[in-house]
Amino acid sequence: MTKIAVIGAGTWGIALARLLSVNGHNVFVWSAIESEIDNLNKTRVHHMLSEMDIPDEMVFTKDIGEAMAGCDVVLMAVPSVFVRSTSEKIKEYFNSGMIIVDVAKGMEASSLFTMSEIINDVIPEAKVVALTGPTHAEEVAFDQPTTIVAASRDEEAAEFVQDIFMTDTFRVYTNSDIKGVEFAGAIKNVMALGVGISRGIGYGDNTTAALITRGLAEIVRLGEKMGCNRESFYGLAGVGDLIVTCTSVHSRNFKAGRLLGMGKSAEEAKKEVGMVVEGMNMLPAAMKLKETYNVEMPIVEAVYEIVNGMVTPEEAVGKLMGRDRRGE
Repeated sequence: MTKIAVIGAGTWGIALARLLSVNGHNVFVWSAIESEIDNLNKTRVHHMLSEMDIPDEMVFTKDIGEAMAGCDVVLMAVPSVFVRSTSEKIKEYFNSGMIIVDVAKGMEASSLFTMSEIINDVIPEAKVVALTGPTHAEEVAFDQPTTIVAASRDEEAAEFVQDIFMTDTFRVYTNSDIKGVEFAGAIKNVMALGVGISRGIGYGDNTTAALITRGLAEIVRLGEKMGCNRESFYGLAGVGDLIVTCTSVHSRNFKAGRLLGMGKSAEEAKKEVGMVVEGMNMLPAAMKLKETYNVEMPIVEAVYEIVNGMVTPEEAVGKLMGRDRRGE
């Protein structure tokens, strides 16, 4: 039996914790928000996934040392902006036999590090696997068929993670291009904001298809300049995650974008969504990457300007549609 410490008790962390527990592993869940742990211990119900059954065997603890003692895998399930500070917390309890699995999607604006690079910056000896793809917690929690990618430079670590997560309804593929997989997972949230904005304005399927398709072109252009494998962007972590995040009712980035398109400010949109909007957190890094690698990314730029109140959504659409003609 594998002992797994799940760090973070949000919807994705809890959905994966439940999957791992049902799969026969020894799962301990820790959260920096002590009231979350108190409530989970008291009710055995997650407030965002109230219909999901939480196995009796799952342990909820306010002691991070208890969660990590003797564990084989640390599942990092915190928002991207807390990955560095949380890595500092777990460093004290980490040993070289542990594998860290990160499921946060984003990049650090100051360093332009991916999540795995942040973790290795804090814990250089850690074997890190990025677990990412088109995977809404609201569906994984109820065993709807789902596919995902375990990416790592360490093939054995990726295959170990593949083995512990794989179920009849949760299929895991491996990939060695961890940077490409992580970048794809981070930047697609910006595109989802763009699609949401278009829906909020009142545009339909044509606009959605255009934004997804041309957004993917922007992602590939920048990703290749960054040294990522082109193929990664046409797999589950790339186009797969892009489609689901841009079109699903579960997507918080789509929801936030829709509110922006309806005239709400960024702060109003975040407050109404009520959860972390990773696309907004990713925007500063996306703009910095665009400038660093000198890559044309008009959709990213338009979303950035809307979120920061520099243009109205309608003005941004006018700028995009009025760009110089070119070949595809």
